[in-house]
Amino acid sequence: MSSSAPHLSTTSTKWDARLWGILLTVSLVVGLDALDVSMVGVALPSIQADLGLSTSTLQWVVSGYVLTYGGLLLLGGRTADLLGRRRVFLVAVAVFAVTSLLGGLVDDGGLLIATRLLKGVSAAFTAPAALSIITTTFAEGPARNKALGIFAVFGASGYSAGLVFSGLLTEAGWRWTFFLPFPVAVIALIAAFRVLPKEGPQERNGGYDLPGAVTGVGAMLLLVYTVVEAPEVGWGAARTLLQFAAAAVLLAAFLTIERRSKHPLIRLGILRSGPLARANLGAAVFFGGYLGFQFLVMQYLQAVLGWSALETAMGFLPAALIVAFGSPRMVPLIMRFGTGRTIAGGVLAHLLAYVLFLAIDRDAPYVVGTLPSMILLGIGFTLAFASFNIQATAGIPDHEQGLAGGLLNTSLQVGGAIGLAVVTAVLTANAEGATGSGALLNGFDPALYVVAAMAVIGLVIALTGIRGPRAAAVDDDGQKPLEEREFVYAAD
Repeated sequence: MSSSAPHLSTTSTKWDARLWGILLTVSLVVGLDALDVSMVGVALPSIQADLGLSTSTLQWVVSGYVLTYGGLLLLGGRTADLLGRRRVFLVAVAVFAVTSLLGGLVDDGGLLIATRLLKGVSAAFTAPAALSIITTTFAEGPARNKALGIFAVFGASGYSAGLVFSGLLTEAGWRWTFFLPFPVAVIALIAAFRVLPKEGPQERNGGYDLPGAVTGVGAMLLLVYTVVEAPEVGWGAARTLLQFAAAAVLLAAFLTIERRSKHPLIRLGILRSGPLARANLGAAVFFGGYLGFQFLVMQYLQAVLGWSALETAMGFLPAALIVAFGSPRMVPLIMRFGTGRTIAGGVLAHLLAYVLFLAIDRDAPYVVGTLPSMILLGIGFTLAFASFNIQATAGIPDHEQGLAGGLLNTSLQVGGAIGLAVVTAVLTANAEGATGSGALLNGFDPALYVVAAMAVIGLVIALTGIRGPRAAAVDDDGQKPLEEREFVYAAD
């Protein structure tokens, strides 16, 4: 296939091989990005033993990736809009492939963390570029919703399957959790060269807002870094408080710059979109609770029940299977009920999963004690993930789709990092420094209450987007008013 095709855009839900190639290629890469967030989870003890890392250093194998991924997503989205989505996507995928290979080869903890930081940077550019490629290729409505539904299958499955793959690969050696993405990324890079249409000269209505980029990314990185480090340093320590204050100053500076800049990194007016704002707030809280719960269950199965890495992976398998098989069937449900209702249903399912896990007998067999929560976890993620993607991009013009995609993915990653850090802090504080399984159990319930509280907040956010039946008003051209046309598929 030639890559010199003209701009593609379709309103049809019947696609040729070229359109399928574009969709599957970018979806595969985003699945890899998501997979890397959680795939090293079960492998961490093996990495620590092999490389001789301290606990404080070990955490950066995970948080290093999340920090650069979440902190640079907005810059990645803006770069895709200015330099061209295809160009940014190809370069970022190439970097992802190289850092995956290097991560499996290094024998030094510092170098391993450096590869994770670089891989997070690449993911920060591939994710918004991929989403904006889809939203500018498939016109808003049934075609885009179908494409985003398939896109979400890969992303949701990546998050859900990460720990499963981690457990399976760790049995063969922890390095395979880093090697696995390399050949897949190479295949995706080759496919992208072939199927993604070349772009003409970019309409650069403005340039880079460098002061905004520096202050915005700096505030995000410092905020997440502080939350990740606070459990060890102390939430009330002078260092922690000063870093929070510095993050607040940087954020205030960023907002001031964006209001005054002729060509801002973020057009703040985009946040006036109710669906976009709810999607971003809801996704942050939803993913924060999800990662926190995932971490707690992993600790429970390994530290308390004494399960192996493979057994732990199998414990998460039901949730991953539900996401993998359920996500492709989500679009008709979203079209019928709207994203507000499907998101609310997903958050409610997660809340029930957390409450059930709180109520179980710690000695109960897996089928009785943990499996019901895993089933609800899979159902909730399936319902909500695709809906967040559709709701966050509905009604956004093509030239800002990269920004919208960057905002959503930033919310997911930063929300996940903050949620996980808070849950870990509560778990550690209540364990009072002990490491035995009995002492760890002392912190589980308080940490689970925090996770459940996140789900309650997410449910409230989702419910604010559900309205009663709307009047069938039309405007002068016989269509629904613009506000309704923009968000008819988000179904607030």
